[in-house]
Amino acid sequence: MTLETTATLEANVVSHLQTLARLNIDSRDGFRYAVEKLPAESLALRELFTEAAAERDKQAAQLNQYVELNDADPNKSGSFAAAFHRSMIALRDVFSNEHDPYAVLAEAERGEDAIKGQYEKALKETAGSAVTDVLNHQYAAVKSMHDRVRDLRDARKS
Repeated sequence: MTLETTATLEANVVSHLQTLARLNIDSRDGFRYAVEKLPAESLALRELFTEAAAERDKQAAQLNQYVELNDADPNKSGSFAAAFHRSMIALRDVFSNEHDPYAVLAEAERGEDAIKGQYEKALKETAGSAVTDVLNHQYAAVKSMHDRVRDLRDARKS
């Protein structure tokens, strides 16, 4: 029996890392897009989303390093589905001419639910792997941002 290392990860672990890297890129792009949609007076929220985007970019890069270390293809861009979702939000904005912080927070929280769920799935299905500590650390950051976005959204509910 060979001991798994970060350079000899099982195929299912690498697959989860690829998925999580793609989701982090999607999340980064979503937060950047949200910053553009928020009104200038929403400075604190814009700063939070800018911070979240930088964090997700760093997480994607870290995951991609492990993917490359295992001779697999890293995800350098987000998914088509996320790009499509952002396009639909932009279209809705054209017709509604609204940049309501509550609506932006609601969309951000929805995205945060998705990435949080994927981390939970990956942690369950890769328990004991050589990257468990990395995934736990990243999950804690994802969960923290999810909770902050959810709480901000709920505080703005009318």
